[in-house]
Amino acid sequence: MHLVKRSCAMLITASLTTAALVAAPSAAVSPGAAAPAAAHAARTSRAQVVLNWERIAFRTVYADAAAPVPVGVPVLGYTSLAIHRAVQASLGRSRASSERAAVIASAYQVLQHYYPKLRGKLGADRAASLGSVQSGPAKRFGVKVGKRAARGVIEERRDDGYLDPTIHYSKAPGPGVWQPATAGGDMLAAWIGSLKHLVVRKNVEVDGPDALTSAAYTSQFEEVKSLGQSTSTTRTADQTQTAVFFNSNAATMVSDALTRYLEQHPMTLAETARLFAEIHVAMTDSLIQCWRLKRDVGFWRPSQAVAGAASDGNPATNPAPTTWAPLIPNPPYSDYVSGHGCLTSSAVEVIRKTLGDGTPLELISVNSPTHRIYPRLEDLEDAAFHARIWSGLHFRTAMVDAYHIGHVTARRAIKALE
Repeated sequence: MHLVKRSCAMLITASLTTAALVAAPSAAVSPGAAAPAAAHAARTSRAQVVLNWERIAFRTVYADAAAPVPVGVPVLGYTSLAIHRAVQASLGRSRASSERAAVIASAYQVLQHYYPKLRGKLGADRAASLGSVQSGPAKRFGVKVGKRAARGVIEERRDDGYLDPTIHYSKAPGPGVWQPATAGGDMLAAWIGSLKHLVVRKNVEVDGPDALTSAAYTSQFEEVKSLGQSTSTTRTADQTQTAVFFNSNAATMVSDALTRYLEQHPMTLAETARLFAEIHVAMTDSLIQCWRLKRDVGFWRPSQAVAGAASDGNPATNPAPTTWAPLIPNPPYSDYVSGHGCLTSSAVEVIRKTLGDGTPLELISVNSPTHRIYPRLEDLEDAAFHARIWSGLHFRTAMVDAYHIGHVTARRAIKALE
C-alpha cells in the first residue's frame, strides 16, 4: 500500500474532464507507437460514457439525494444493470444503433424514476452527454433502445420492496441481542433484508455468530475490546489511521477507484458496462442477505457486548473497568454480518475475477487528505477487513462471513451476466 498526497477537489475535477483530456493532442510519438496510442484513445473515448454515468449515479444517489449508504446500493444496481442490458440490446440490433446513446438514455431513465425531484439536473447531464454523440438515425435508435432497457428494469422492480415502510426490527432484548440506541427505535432500512434479489437469488450458507460461551467468541471479544476502544493503547497509530480511512462510503469507494483505473487501462464499452453491472448487482444481492441477517439474527455490537459481559453467561468475558466506546460511532443496525464487508468483498471479487488480483487501485476517503494505493486487491481487502475490527464495530466472525457472502455472490453474479 502506497500513500499519495493529493487534493480531492483537484482529482474529482480531473476525473470529470477526462474525456476532454483523452481527446487532447498528445506529444509526438514514433510511427510504431502511433497505432497502439490511437487504439487506446479510441477505446477510452467510447467507454468513457459508462464511467461518466457511473459517476453521475454516485453523485445523484449520495450527494444530491443524500441517501444513507445501504439505501442507495440497490439504485446503483438498477442503474448499472439497465446500462448493461441497453448496451447488449444495441449491439444485437441489425440496424445502426449507438451504444453510447443507449447508455445515456438507460441511466437517465432509471435515475430520474427513483429521484424525480432531481429530474432537472439529470436532464442537464443527459443533454450534455447526448450532445457528444453524432446526430443521426443511430443516435435516435440508441436512445430508444436505452429507454426500453430502463423501462424493463423498472418494471421488474415494481413492488420489489424498495423503501417498504412496514418492515421493522423487532428482536426482544437479551444477552447477545442488538438493540437500537433509543428504546422503541428501529434499525436503518430494515426493508433491505426483504428486497427482491436482482440476479443472485440463492443465499450463501453461513454459520451465524459464535455462541456467547464459546472459545471463539471469547477470543474475538477480547480482540475487539482491546483494539477497538476509542482510547485503546494497544491499537497502533497506523491501525487507527486505517480504521478512520475506511470509514467512508463502501458503496462507492472501490467503484470510484475503478473508474479512474479504467481511464488509464480502458476496456471496450460493452466490457465496461458489464463489469459495473456485475459489481453493483453483486453488491446489491450481497447487501440483501447481509441486511436480512442483521435484522433476523440481530447480534449485538461490541460496545453492547462489553457493557453486557456480566450477563452473557461466559465467565471468561468481563466488562471494561470504565465506559467502553468504539473508535468509530456505531451505525443504527447490528453486528452480524458486516455491511461494509459485504459491499467491499463483492466489488473486489468481481474486479479480481475480471482483471486479476494485481489490479492496483487508488482509494479516496472522505476522512483523509491522503489517498491510498493498493497494488494488490488482496491487500486492499485485508486492510478493509481489519479496519472494522480496529474501529470497534465488528467481531471477527461478522467480517469473515461477510467476505464469504460477498465473494460467493460476486462469482454467481458474474456467471449470471455472462
